[in-house]
Amino acid sequence: MGNESVKRRNMLKAGGMALVALSPLPFVFARGSQKPAALGEPAQLVRDPNGILDLPPGFRYRVLERALEPMSDGYRVPARPDGMACFEDPSGALVLMRNHENDHVSALGAYSGPAPVHAFDPRAYGGVTRLVVDPVRLERVSSNLVLTGTMRNCAGGPSPWGWLSCEESTEPGHGYVFLCRSDAAELARPERIVGYGRFNHEAVCIDPATNAAYLTEDRPDGCLYRFLPSDRAQPFVGKLQALRVTSSARAELGELDTPGKKLAADWVDLREPDSSDDSLRRQAQALGAAVVRRGEGIWFGDDSVYVCATIGGRAALGQILKVVPERLGRGATVELVAASPGETVLDHPDNITVAPWGDVYMAEDGYGEQYVRALTPGGRIFDVARNAKSNTELAGVCFAPDGKTLFFNLQGDGLTVAVQGPFEQLGRA
Repeated sequence: MGNESVKRRNMLKAGGMALVALSPLPFVFARGSQKPAALGEPAQLVRDPNGILDLPPGFRYRVLERALEPMSDGYRVPARPDGMACFEDPSGALVLMRNHENDHVSALGAYSGPAPVHAFDPRAYGGVTRLVVDPVRLERVSSNLVLTGTMRNCAGGPSPWGWLSCEESTEPGHGYVFLCRSDAAELARPERIVGYGRFNHEAVCIDPATNAAYLTEDRPDGCLYRFLPSDRAQPFVGKLQALRVTSSARAELGELDTPGKKLAADWVDLREPDSSDDSLRRQAQALGAAVVRRGEGIWFGDDSVYVCATIGGRAALGQILKVVPERLGRGATVELVAASPGETVLDHPDNITVAPWGDVYMAEDGYGEQYVRALTPGGRIFDVARNAKSNTELAGVCFAPDGKTLFFNLQGDGLTVAVQGPFEQLGRA
């Protein structure tokens, strides 16, 4: 989801917004293939005769929507579906809040004529759609446009207030996070969160104890930010901060090579979060803030913030960092959980989410074949899905609240899919 010409390959339980507990992640990746419950032989992904999605034995998928097809509200499904989260409405239906990473190309947007009145910027065609799914039949109930006129809506994150959609752009007038209500059955007025800062946003997660927001920046020399509310009841009023390693000004976290070693950290306050240029990370680093190499996916759980640094590590193939916020007199810490040693283990982890049983699911954004891969609490990595249609990235990984259905997008192919099968058996010998 970066800005390179070749693209690189949450969390909260969104239905009730209850956190999924997870044991601390292991410090070493161990590559392994999954085995079916009834067999002792390692299983490979089964080739899809329709050439869309290869899955493990016993799994099935359904295409829910395709880009540029009509939605229920008369608009069309925008192209380039990206970050996504699953909510549950009062009737039990599943609600997918879905980003579309478009810029100025009208042919990829939700409409071809004049921009609607609620467009944030009539010259931009990014935005958010809402897809309501029957949880039993896994069929579309309805879909509609929620936000439009934004730029490169990449990832984001679920929150107690709805979907938080991030702009991965710093074009004039852009570079913000927008709140999109999961019950918005029609195009809504944009709700821009200025306090979350103006920069090349990627994703966000929320600490439910404080309503603090943690935000990643998709830059090779980016920072990790925190928005700390002045009052938990007013979550968008407060101050923006950046992570700093107290023992080393402008520490390069991408160079960490000792998994498990904890570094003391704190936060520096930023005076101009809504800067007119793309200078926020430079403001932060002038105050000693640490450098994160392309921060992308982010997830809160186990009282910690887990971050994918997509080009971090010695092999520049991706790291998972863990930040433990300060609690009850204890200072904050940052540590390296793991770094990929090779593309066959993990190739540029991007979006992440967590299953209710503790496995961390990651969408890769590398150069070759695109996979959804997962990491067990015991350290085993296994393949969940492969894009058989093209080498474009997979994105938007998220589970239904009951963990029975995994949703994600084939971005360049414009498909949103639902996958079901014995997920809990995967990766277990």
